Amino acid sequence: MDTPSVEIQIKTLPNSPGVYQYFDKNDKILYVGKAKNLKKRVSSYFNKKHDSHRIGVMVKKIKTIKHIVVNSETDALLLENNLIKKYQPRFNVMLKDDKTYPWICIKNERFPRVFPTRRIVKDGSEYFGPYTSFKTVNTLLDLIKGLYKLRTCNYDLSEEKIQQGKYKVCLEYHLGNCKGPCEGNQLEIEYSKNIEHIRQIVKGNFKDSLQQFREQMNRHAEQMEFEEAQQIKEKIEVLEKYQSKSTVVNPKINNVDVFSIVSDEGYGYVNFLQLSHGSIIRSHTIEMKKKLEETDRELLELAITEIRQRFNSKTREIYVPFSVDVGEDIKVTVPKLGDKKAIVDLSLRNAKYFRQDRFKQMKIVDPDRHVNRLMAQMKKDLRLGVEPRHIECFDNSNIQGTNPVAACVVFKNGKPSKKDYRKFNIKTVEGPDDFASMEEVVFRRYRRLLNEEEPLPQLIIIDGGKGQLSSAVKALEDLNLRGKIAIIGIAKRLEELFYPGDSIPLYLDKRSETLKIIQQLRNEAHRFGITFHRNKRSNAALGTELESIPGIGEKTAVELLKHFRSVKRISTAKKEELIEIIGNSKGSLIYNHYHSK
Repeated sequence: MDTPSVEIQIKTLPNSPGVYQYFDKNDKILYVGKAKNLKKRVSSYFNKKHDSHRIGVMVKKIKTIKHIVVNSETDALLLENNLIKKYQPRFNVMLKDDKTYPWICIKNERFPRVFPTRRIVKDGSEYFGPYTSFKTVNTLLDLIKGLYKLRTCNYDLSEEKIQQGKYKVCLEYHLGNCKGPCEGNQLEIEYSKNIEHIRQIVKGNFKDSLQQFREQMNRHAEQMEFEEAQQIKEKIEVLEKYQSKSTVVNPKINNVDVFSIVSDEGYGYVNFLQLSHGSIIRSHTIEMKKKLEETDRELLELAITEIRQRFNSKTREIYVPFSVDVGEDIKVTVPKLGDKKAIVDLSLRNAKYFRQDRFKQMKIVDPDRHVNRLMAQMKKDLRLGVEPRHIECFDNSNIQGTNPVAACVVFKNGKPSKKDYRKFNIKTVEGPDDFASMEEVVFRRYRRLLNEEEPLPQLIIIDGGKGQLSSAVKALEDLNLRGKIAIIGIAKRLEELFYPGDSIPLYLDKRSETLKIIQQLRNEAHRFGITFHRNKRSNAALGTELESIPGIGEKTAVELLKHFRSVKRISTAKKEELIEIIGNSKGSLIYNHYHSK
C-alpha cells in the first residue's frame, strides 16, 4: 500500500501527548519532537508560513509522519530525548557531548571497597556521580581515604573465609591505611558506619561525619589520649576546609538542581549546578547546536531532561531563570531575589564563561565557524537583511577647521582589510562643515565603486549622530543606492546607533560582540583619519617654512622634503647635496639661509 499524503496522515493523529517523527522520501529520519497534543502540534508545521528558512526546507522534505502516544508530558520529554540521542536526526538540536564520565562506586560486598570507575555494573553496587572530571573524583577519594581506613584488596571477605584464616594482612595494614578486616581485626558494624558517613560526604552532607569526629576527639581528650585527639582534630580540619570550599550558598537550599542558558545564533550553552546540603557538589555545562532556530526555552527544556538523565538526578525541585515545562513530577522555581536568585545568577555566569572559552578555542581551532557565528549575530543584533561580511566606516577630521580630511576603513569578515582603507581630502566644502564633508566623501566613495564595478559593502557605519547620517543617506540617494546598502550612525557619547528615518536609537549590550566590532571600526576610522590629518598639517607647516626663504617655491620645498624627510635634515645638509637635488642657484640659497650665522 502506498504511503498516504501528509494531509491524510495529520488527520489521523490523536489529540494526546506523545512524540512525533518526520521521515523523508528515503525513509530517513528528519526530526523528532514532543507534544501535549500531537494533532495540534504537527498541524502547526503545515498551516503557516515559517520565518525560519530551515523549517521551510524541512517541511518540504517530510513524506511520512510517525507517532508514539505516551501517558504524560514527562514521558514525552524522556522519550523525545532518548530518540534524539539514538537517531541524531538532521534537524534536531545536537547535544555536543560524547564523554564517558567517572563515577564513585561503593561495591556491593561485605566490607565494601570505594573506588572510581567509568563502567556501571548492575550488581547492586551504589554509584555516585557522574562527575565531570577525574580530578574531582580523586579529590573526593583522597579526602575519604584521609578520614577513613578502607580496604583496597578484592578478596571475598565472607565471615566463613575470615574465620578459616584464608587471608593475611598486606602492606596497606602495616602502613596504617587499612585496619585488616581480612584477619578479623575490624568489626563489620564499625566498617559499615564509616561507609554510611562516606555516602553522606559524597552527597555533600558533612554534618554527621563532623559530629562523629568531634565526639571521638572529646572522648580521646577526656582519656588523656592527646596524640589520638590531635589526629582526629586534623581530620576535622580537613573536612571543614573541603566543606568551606564547596559551600557557596545558603545551607537551607538542599537537594536542588539549578539550570541556566545563554545562546547566540547557532548554539545554546546550558549550565547545571547540583546543590546538596548547601554545597555545590556538581557543575557542568553542555553545548547545543541549533538546527531550526530554537528558542532558549525549547533548548533549556531539552537540556534539563538530558542532563538529569545523564547525571541520574532524582531531585524534585529545579531553579531556572524563566518558566519551563519539564513534566508534572518536578517543581519549577523561578527565583526573583535572595539566595535562590544568587545561585541562578552564579549558574548563568558559569554558562557565560563557558561560552567565552568556546569562542576563544573556536578562533584558534575553527576560525570559519567563529566568523560565521559572528556575522549571524551582527545580522540579528543590527536587524539587517544580510550578513555584514563587508563593512565600511567613515570619519571626518578637521581640527580647528584646518586641512579638512576624511577616512574610510574597511572590515571584511569582522577583521580590518587595511589594503582597502581610503583617505580623502575635502574638495568642495569651504570651512569646517561636518555634514557637507560627509556627504561629499560618501558620494565620491560609492560613485567610484559603481564606476569601477567593485563590490559594495553590506553595511555602512557613519561616525556621528543624526546629522552626519542624514548627509550620508542623501549621498546614497543621489547615487540611487538608498535601500540597497544598510547604513547606521554611531553617536560617541552613549554609543547610540541611529537608523535613517528612526528617531529612537538602538542600544546594544555594552558587552556584545556586535558593539565591540562597531567600536573597533569607529576607533580605527578615527585613528586613520587623525594620522592622515596630522601628516597633512605637518607637511603643510614644513612646506611653509621652506617657502619663506626668498626664491624657494612649493615645488622645490616638496622635492627637498621627499629626499631629506625633515626640515632639520635640510638645514644640516652639505651644500653639495642640496645643489645635486635642486641645482646650484637654489641649493646655495638654502645653504646660505641656514649657515649665514
